[in-house]
Amino acid sequence: MTATLELFDGAFWRDPYPAYAALRADEPVREVQRPDGTVWLISRYADVRAALADPRLSKDWRYTLPPEQRASMPATPIPMMILMDPPEHTRLRKLVSRSFTLRRMEELRPRVEEIAGELLDALPPAGRVDLMAEYAFLLPVFVICELLGVPKEDRDEFAAWSRTMVDESAQGDAQAASAAMHSYLGNLVEAKRARPDGGLLSALVEVAEDGDRLSQEELVAMGMMLLIAGHETTVNLIGNGVLALLTHPAQRALLQERPDLLPAAVEEFLRWDSPVHSAPVRFAAEDVEYSGVTIPAGAVVTLSLAAANRDAGRFDDAEELRVDRDAGGHVAFGHGLHHCLGAQLARIEGQEAIAALLARRPELALAVDAQELVHRRSTLIRGLTELPVELGPAA
Repeated sequence: MTATLELFDGAFWRDPYPAYAALRADEPVREVQRPDGTVWLISRYADVRAALADPRLSKDWRYTLPPEQRASMPATPIPMMILMDPPEHTRLRKLVSRSFTLRRMEELRPRVEEIAGELLDALPPAGRVDLMAEYAFLLPVFVICELLGVPKEDRDEFAAWSRTMVDESAQGDAQAASAAMHSYLGNLVEAKRARPDGGLLSALVEVAEDGDRLSQEELVAMGMMLLIAGHETTVNLIGNGVLALLTHPAQRALLQERPDLLPAAVEEFLRWDSPVHSAPVRFAAEDVEYSGVTIPAGAVVTLSLAAANRDAGRFDDAEELRVDRDAGGHVAFGHGLHHCLGAQLARIEGQEAIAALLARRPELALAVDAQELVHRRSTLIRGLTELPVELGPAA
């Protein structure tokens, strides 16, 4: 049945969930062709959650090589934590985790609320706007750039680099964007080292544990990871969440009647239309078996967070959006060693952005038919290219 499914092409980008449902039912572990190559796709919740914490599924790409070639190849050109296994990952995570405590993230909430208000104030009094470009895209960029100490005049450039690296771009364009961001961040780290400003990047320059510090390359890699993950995930959490409410009027009415449900609603948006489509790939260090299927050593493996979060074996009526659902246990932020470091900040931004929008623009409506909306062609990110809305009068 699933042999004829359209995967990573055509209508799949608009609505991948029927294909994922078929995969979960018939071929929960399957070799598929993606724009970036052949991968083994895992789609059931129980398998995905287990695989996220499975040390046999490594972040080291060298497992795709014959054993005799591995030792002579570098593990990764950029020492980015998300691309590492223990013990290297353990060391970096220990050094940076103190900068991402729940308390420190909650201290940012008033500023996030303030930025949301400033962006809404800048919208026209009524009429049609692209909510992605004018709100959902800007808020996380402003927050993460402010958090790291990136000057305001450089925000647009950062956003463009990130989008090129994440979307289905030409290899040369993606490499050029990565090189530009790497160079910029190297200079920024040096500036923070010379003139500390109390921001996150300055804190990472200063952090030490038993005499251990982050190297220059590690600081640059951490900055790249935070800038990409720190705004891409939240941009699409906001965009997908707002679209979900605009296309589910009863759920929107419930949330407007009961704003106390916002934290639960954000968890449901994360589950129902996960902003991270699939986890970054892993590599089988040995043969591994899931749902009775053996994935051979050396294979490239992708874990579909979006498919797992719609698994009826884990969530009742999984295809339905329910803002009062207990969506705890979703894997939108991953699981295990690589659980998203900035998950709490993303939650805060999603909560404050959607709360402010509903309060200030209570009559917000889609300006086009939902079927006309275009989603980004990314195997990593699930999000809209535009979200045209009619603002309605301000409250």
